[in-house]
Amino acid sequence: MKPNVLCSVWISEEALKKLEKVANVETRFGGGTLPKQELLKIVGKFDGVIIGGECFDKEVINAASRLKVISRRGVGYDKVNIQAASERGIYVTLTPVNAETVADVTFGLILAVARKIPQAHFYVKDGEWETKKSNADFRGLDVFGKTIGIIGLGRIGSIMAKRARGFDMDVLYNDLIRNDRLEEDLRLKFVRLDNLLSNADVITIHTSLNEKTKGMIGEKELRTMKKTAILINTARGPIVDQTALYSALKERWIAGAGLDVFMEEPLNSDDPLLALDNVVLLPHIGSETIECRKRMSMICVDNTIRALRGEKPIYCVTS
Repeated sequence: MKPNVLCSVWISEEALKKLEKVANVETRFGGGTLPKQELLKIVGKFDGVIIGGECFDKEVINAASRLKVISRRGVGYDKVNIQAASERGIYVTLTPVNAETVADVTFGLILAVARKIPQAHFYVKDGEWETKKSNADFRGLDVFGKTIGIIGLGRIGSIMAKRARGFDMDVLYNDLIRNDRLEEDLRLKFVRLDNLLSNADVITIHTSLNEKTKGMIGEKELRTMKKTAILINTARGPIVDQTALYSALKERWIAGAGLDVFMEEPLNSDDPLLALDNVVLLPHIGSETIECRKRMSMICVDNTIRALRGEKPIYCVTS
């Protein structure tokens, strides 16, 4: 008898067909993240799940009596209780093949914020250029030759350092572990976080979310930044205190920000950030390209199939 697999996020047709050869697949595409209460009702009948941002806390995991694998289409696992999964012998897997794609959108946000590209786009599109004939409102900031501060020099942070060097930027970084090789190859400088915040013109966050990094960029840190600096977050929303960031942007402690992630997603329609003119907001699309989603889909399926066969998946968080 084939095992049962729940797939709550879109995967490519090729990946889905591969999975259907070895499992009975129930898809829940297009409906958003499945609520916890719904998961509690249905999870007990599945041997594997391919998920996006669903909550798999201890209660959900304990209700999953047959579960062998929680396969994340993504790289974050802050909504999965790793300890509870490990205790039950359930594999938790990731798809760490999105670094180049996320770096692309991160640098896109840097340019969009610094050069006021979205505002200028709508100025032209709404017909205001013809009537006002002034570009002074879109006088932005140079990116080339500036100093970038990278918080977290992992897969994405390392690629951002390479991108930045292509713009002749000086690169500061902060991480728990120093990378001597990259420091030498790319002429990076390791500094304390407060040093990075006070000296960088662009600050971009690429650290994981955990108890130590939650809220690590708050009022104190934002006030440490230059008034001409911009903050970019394509990592996880709770790393930045969103209330403090709103104050920093509204009161011009900093020049601007670009966000692809938020404290709560989707962003509420009445969120005060929406009223500001110095922030660019994206709906968590860091890895949303055709090519990247195909790569992630296939790895999700490969991880799932290996676990269902009793083999350890390649990209596994649990032991």
